[in-house]
Amino acid sequence: MVQRKPQKTKSDPHSTPTAEVASGRPEVIVEFLFDRGLLYISVNNIGNRPALSVSVKFDKKILGLGGTREISALAVFKNIEFLGPQREIVSLLDSSSSYFRRKQPTKISALITYQDLEKRRYEISIKHDLEIYRDLVFVEPACEQQCD
Repeated sequence: MVQRKPQKTKSDPHSTPTAEVASGRPEVIVEFLFDRGLLYISVNNIGNRPALSVSVKFDKKILGLGGTREISALAVFKNIEFLGPQREIVSLLDSSSSYFRRKQPTKISALITYQDLEKRRYEISIKHDLEIYRDLVFVEPACEQQCD
């Protein structure tokens, strides 16, 4: 579920998100991606203009890499100075089996804030439910050498 929160600026108090998107503006989203049993987190500027000072705040602590790393505290979520249009930064979260076995949060909300080149601020909250990935069937890649 995506919730947009337009922030009016002094320069254009009547601007709307729809008009800004139509005229070409940054639009940054956070997604959880599933690929062959692995979970990733993506910060993606799907807009047509660069995004500045991008930050992501998760409502829950997210431990990944087998529980050894607090993924939600990575520097990439604190500040991305510049994220070009149609650019994406992807980080491995964990294998889905490890993530679910360790009972990590499945309902996660991400609050994304950023600016455009004219210093207009944007904020969006995106809710995710990772439970949809729990029962997906996938084929594990074969070991190239003797598997342990």
